[in-house]
Formats: sequence, structure tokens, C-alpha cells
Amino acid sequence: MVVVSKRKGETKDSMFRKFSKTFFEENVVEEVRKRQYYKKPSLQKKEHEKERLKKRFSKKRPLKMIKW
Repeated sequence: MVVVSKRKGETKDSMFRKFSKTFFEENVVEEVRKRQYYKKPSLQKKEHEKERLKKRFSKKRPLKMIKW
């Protein structure tokens, strides 16, 4: 839950900016989208495994030197 308290001399615009910054940092939108629909545990496992493999193979590997 995002809570922004007003300080003395703080404008509404700065409070709104602070709110929106913390809102996106806490990934509230992503969490709501994830929980919008029920996913079977088997599908969650498959997606998690797919992400893990994607991250694993997306890392850049050093190139081997080719000797002629």
C-alpha cells in the first residue's frame, strides 16, 4: 500500500509526483495484473521456469579466441 504524508510547505504536485514514483517502484500495477486472473500452479511453474531459462541464456558469454 502506498502512503504519502504531506510535509509543511509541500505542494500537491510534489505530493502527486512522490506518490506516483513510489507507486511504480512498488510494482503495484504489475501485482494487480498478475492477481486479476487465477493461474493454475502448473502454469505458474512453467512460466517461472521459462523466465529462469530466458535470464540464464540471455547473459552475454565471452567470445572464444579463434587461432588460425
